[in-house]
Amino acid sequence: MLIDSHCHLDRLDLSPYDNDFGRFMEHTGQRLKHMLCIAIRLETYPAMLDLVGGYDAVSVSVGVHPNEHDCREPGEDELVELARHPKVVAIGETGLDYFRSEGDLGWQKERFRTHIRAARRAGKPLVIHTREARTDTLAVLKEEGADQVGGVFHCFTEDWETARQALDLGFYLSFSGIVTFRNAEQIQEVARRVPDDRFLVETDSPYLAPIPHRGKPNYPHHVVHVAEFVAALRGQAPDRIAAQTTANYDRLFGRD
Repeated sequence: MLIDSHCHLDRLDLSPYDNDFGRFMEHTGQRLKHMLCIAIRLETYPAMLDLVGGYDAVSVSVGVHPNEHDCREPGEDELVELARHPKVVAIGETGLDYFRSEGDLGWQKERFRTHIRAARRAGKPLVIHTREARTDTLAVLKEEGADQVGGVFHCFTEDWETARQALDLGFYLSFSGIVTFRNAEQIQEVARRVPDDRFLVETDSPYLAPIPHRGKPNYPHHVVHVAEFVAALRGQAPDRIAAQTTANYDRLFGRD
């Protein structure tokens, strides 16, 4: 069985499950071994934690997305304290996004640095979001010593040179439904070349549904389509990809 290494369970459309999160979990638990529910902002974090708190099959991260505005800015001490919760396995998602944000983005870099420093103090890996900011993202990670904790570049969409530098810093790469898109040759090349022990699969649900669900609401169990596509790219059996990515997730996030 597979692990969805990046999803937003508090943002799913639960109408197919009669708006019952328990029914969703019952359905999904028959298909997936585990899910990592990713935080986006501190204001919604307590409700997210309450939603998934009773389910052993879900872990969480804590952090503030680089594109979030008009929100409470995370402090280093606060992130470290929140990371003490036993369900928290990572800090993020954090990083830089120059596609959706404009103007002076110094605040994004400072927020990013705060997350890296908190991750180092907490001893937790980072979940990295980067878009049209590869050079600065890698530079900040190096400057702040992020190689001491590592983590994952989620929804990886960069080229092999960026992948190589991320791998050299001790990070993993995670592939989302984007890898299944017809115009994703660059990402597909990376998916072929990444070492067996350094990649994960994810959905980023409810966003980025893979083919054959592209354009529709995404759900964690759709990660099977990502895994099957990556397996075909690498000339490996889907069962091998499931076993390998599960082992990689467990190693990175310390899942027993």
